[in-house]
Formats: sequence, structure tokens, C-alpha cells
Amino acid sequence: MNEHPLIARRSLSTELVERLRDMIVDGSLRAGDKISEPDLCDRFGVSRTPLREALKVLAAEGLVQLTPNRGATVARIAPEAVEELFPIMGMLEALAGELACERLTAPALKRLETMHATMVRHWQADEWVPYSRLNRAIHEAIFEIAGNATLSALYQTLMVRIHAVRFVARKSAERWAEAVDDHERMMAALRARDAAALSQIMREHLQHKADMVREALAQLDSTRN
Repeated sequence: MNEHPLIARRSLSTELVERLRDMIVDGSLRAGDKISEPDLCDRFGVSRTPLREALKVLAAEGLVQLTPNRGATVARIAPEAVEELFPIMGMLEALAGELACERLTAPALKRLETMHATMVRHWQADEWVPYSRLNRAIHEAIFEIAGNATLSALYQTLMVRIHAVRFVARKSAERWAEAVDDHERMMAALRARDAAALSQIMREHLQHKADMVREALAQLDSTRN
């Protein structure tokens, strides 16, 4: 089965943006990778025109770097960007946690419980990619429950860049266990509808992510030297 099914004729460039963004987020395309237009055109069954339109959108988002006569590469994140992005994300996540506790319904909690349990099973099986996708889905679900469209839009804009850089290097076993523990505490706060506790936990969770990314960038630098 083709892992990347051909794209229908509707909204080609828009759909390509989503497909390519997902490939960057899940690590199929890593920071510094050169993007082969012929390969992607063949994979998705499209011409170069919509693909190049999609790459321009991703360049505007900061995910792709376009260089004249050299083509496109997956953008690398600078250490300075980590220091700018994560404090903002911490505030957004903290507010989303507070709002979600106020609006959480029994069906929504049950959905989160199911997602969390599946994510933990992926962690136990050392299945990084499906684990990370569910991790992202849980955070997105909390923002959805929070019910603030502006907050969600800001989150999505920044989270694409943050999730992409998480694949610069794999979490260490210790960092991965720390992330799962954060999620266990998040679920406990959600069950208790404890807005203050969840807000603090989500701030700490983002700080832990920032620490992991710093370590990943340092690891990448060491491999270049």
C-alpha cells in the first residue's frame, strides 16, 4: 500500500501544504534535508506548480528554506528561536488547560483517557512516531475543549515549528519517561477539574520540552564538529 496516496485534484497546493507539514512534523523530512521536487511530484502525483506553491507557504511558516538555484530544504531551528517560542507556548498551554478544566465534559474526558492510554502503550513499546502523533493529538484536544478559536489558531501556528524541531533527535529514555509522567499528571488534574494544577503542569511540560530541544540541538552540533 502506498504510504503517501495520490492527491485528488481539489485544492492541490493546500493539501500539499498539509501533507508536507505532516512529513516535517513526524520526522519523515528532517531539519537540513534537501526536498526533492521530482520525488515529491512522483509520490503525490502532482506537477511542480502546486508543489512550489506549497513550498512557498511552508517557507512563510518558517518550516522550509528556499534558496535560489538550490531549491528547498527543511529549515533548521536556531537556539534563539527556542528561547522565543517555548515561553509563549507555555503561556498558551497554561491558559488552554485552565479553560479546558472549566468546560470539560464526561465524553471529552473519556476520549482523552483513551488517547492517553494508547499513547502510553506506544511509549512502552518504544514506538516513537505513533507516540508523538498521539501526544500532539492530546494537546490539540485540550485546546479544542478550551473552546477559544483565537487561542487555538495561535497554538497551531507555533506548534508546527516546535513539533518539527522535536525530530532533530530522539528523546533520551529519561526525557521520554519525564514526558509520560507529565501527561499522567495532566490527566489527574483533568479528572479533578483542577484548573490551577493543570495550568502549572502544562507550563512545566513545555519547559521540559524546551530542555529536550536544547539537548537535541547540542547533539546535532556535536555531530557536525
